[in-house]
Amino acid sequence: MNLFIAAFGFGLVSMSVIAIAAVGFTMQFGITNMINLAYGEVMISSAYLAYYLNKAGISIWIGMVAGALFGAVFSFLLNRVVYGPFMRKGTANLGMVIVSLAISLMISNLLLPIVGYYSVSYQENAGRLIRLGSIALTRDQIIVIAIAVVLMLGIHALLTYSRLGKAMRATAANPTLARNCGIPTQRVIDSVWLITGALCGLAGVVAALNDDSFAIANGSAFLITILAAAVLGGAGQPYGAMIGAVLIGLITELSAAAWSPEYKEVVAFGILVLVMVLRPQGLLAKRGALAAAG
Repeated sequence: MNLFIAAFGFGLVSMSVIAIAAVGFTMQFGITNMINLAYGEVMISSAYLAYYLNKAGISIWIGMVAGALFGAVFSFLLNRVVYGPFMRKGTANLGMVIVSLAISLMISNLLLPIVGYYSVSYQENAGRLIRLGSIALTRDQIIVIAIAVVLMLGIHALLTYSRLGKAMRATAANPTLARNCGIPTQRVIDSVWLITGALCGLAGVVAALNDDSFAIANGSAFLITILAAAVLGGAGQPYGAMIGAVLIGLITELSAAAWSPEYKEVVAFGILVLVMVLRPQGLLAKRGALAAAG
């Protein structure tokens, strides 16, 4: 029983990491109608940037900010230079998926000669253990949970109360109507890629920190878990992604306690397949991006 209680504690950390990544991924899809399969590669690229800064003696927390900035700029440029031109030419959704997959492969193959095959880890003292009954978490894990909570509250405030959030929801619902009503949709989309890219970059560093060590192959593993959370909650719905992250994070860690940590990605992929078969619309069935925020 103590093992499962401890796994529940690890699940709190996992769901925090997944939530940061999945909300960014689902916002990209919800507002721009773009399934960005290069998301995991942007995450791992940001993680490596933080690694080299950390290796140079810079705190991982500063590296985390640098990773978020890198992810924001990288994602913005991907949209402006690659995705945007294809979408303006009327490329079908399936075509855009293939384009993003090609970008993902290009990023990983360009990164591989630089970083190599081998796993690396941050030079960071995780801090003392903090015990809450049978749950024992390090200082860094508590900080990761706190970061996720603050970000989720920030995303809620952005979507619910800010002018930008309302413009995002209008653009997601009907971009043509939003443009005709005077909303600068291109500026809104640029903002979306910057915000979600920052979440992506931050999630990459946080995920790598939580895994102790990481390698170039982790990018695709990250993506499977993110897809599972996003689809489980309802594609294009940030609040659904938060719910999906909670479920995926807890289930994968509990399954690791019951069987083996090696099966965590298998469990996440299995949940993804089951949801696609049994409830493809996800837990939040309202159609339309950001509908749950309305």
